[in-house]
Amino acid sequence: MPFWAYMLHCRGGAYYTGHTDDLETRVAQHVRGSVTGFTSDKLPVELVWSQEFADREEALAAERQIKGWSRAKKMALIRGDWGAISALGRKKDGASTSSARTEILSGVIGSPGRLDKALADATGLSRERVKGLIADGAVEIGGKTARSASAKIAAGDDYSLALPPPEPLETVAQDIPLDVVFEDAHLLVVNKPAGMVVHPAAGNPDGTLVNALLHHCAGQLSGINGVARPGIVHRIDKDTSGLLVVAKSDAAHEGLAKQFADHSITRRYLAVCAGHPNPPSGTVSGRIGRSDRDRKKMAVLPDDSIRGKHAVTHYETVRRLNHAALIECRLETGRTHQVRVHCASIGHALLGDPVYGRTPKPLRATLESLDFQRQALHAARLGFIHPISGESLDFCAELPPDMSELMRELIDETAR
Repeated sequence: MPFWAYMLHCRGGAYYTGHTDDLETRVAQHVRGSVTGFTSDKLPVELVWSQEFADREEALAAERQIKGWSRAKKMALIRGDWGAISALGRKKDGASTSSARTEILSGVIGSPGRLDKALADATGLSRERVKGLIADGAVEIGGKTARSASAKIAAGDDYSLALPPPEPLETVAQDIPLDVVFEDAHLLVVNKPAGMVVHPAAGNPDGTLVNALLHHCAGQLSGINGVARPGIVHRIDKDTSGLLVVAKSDAAHEGLAKQFADHSITRRYLAVCAGHPNPPSGTVSGRIGRSDRDRKKMAVLPDDSIRGKHAVTHYETVRRLNHAALIECRLETGRTHQVRVHCASIGHALLGDPVYGRTPKPLRATLESLDFQRQALHAARLGFIHPISGESLDFCAELPPDMSELMRELIDETAR
């Protein structure tokens, strides 16, 4: 689930870096001076940079890496000058040696149980990451090195984890075929296949859309999102196919980002959901944020919740299928997993969705025979105003082969 790394410009010209799963709330807390360990002498503050990551570990790694950068490198990050960031990184005096320091996470166990689970709950790290740290001898409980992830631990015990410095991220250009729908000097629109990650991250260091874009555009991409995500204005999930717009210049990036922020972008998804929505068309709205029951999932939160972000999805049934329906979803907002969460919240989760759905029993054999193992979701239409020319652009992408085959099977079943 998404986390953000961020940087604040503080009183006296100092910089403060951190990470959080709710950027708006955390920045408001900083402004009020109510963040633990953040003293009032740093006020006033201004958010000068932030970047979304897939999980806490990636955001924490980015925070730790940026914290050790020189002032010049941090200023380059704020400008979005990733060329300067790379150049400074190659200079001996371009980055502080503190970027290679081991960071210590310490505290007190809140609830008893297995060591790996208790530490994961206390630190926000994954249990697998905790297990790896234990195996490396990097975990201490009560001043003694922990040996077993399954050992029992009591509430109130002191813990300490030594996190090794992050590996430097070097995003390389790779000759990976791209389905380019439109391209000019300022931007391009690509039709991303399911299974391709948008940008490099832990577990996916290469083979991503960004790696392909660096080769295709010969490095000529907007630097606003830094070295890890050059040109990326918005994202779609790894296992969602469809259209994305990519910025080649900072001016194009800023113009597109403004349209995303004011919700003037046209975004329509085609999805195959379980069952038949009733009514066949409607609107789902509500705050989307991290689930209280499972922090790895997003959920529709109560209307009076102070967490999450407002989200609106309009849906319309395009065709009734066998125990399913092809629907079109028009997004007013673009929250993490928005279509998947909203459809699941009304009892019509997307077919194949491993996180928010469960395949209806009558369709299990069909999905197994097709080996369909991803959410049936495709970003089919994308429209916006060209940020440089002012021209109105509108693009469509047909259903990919796997979803087309799924549709044919479900239509055939209806006819039988």
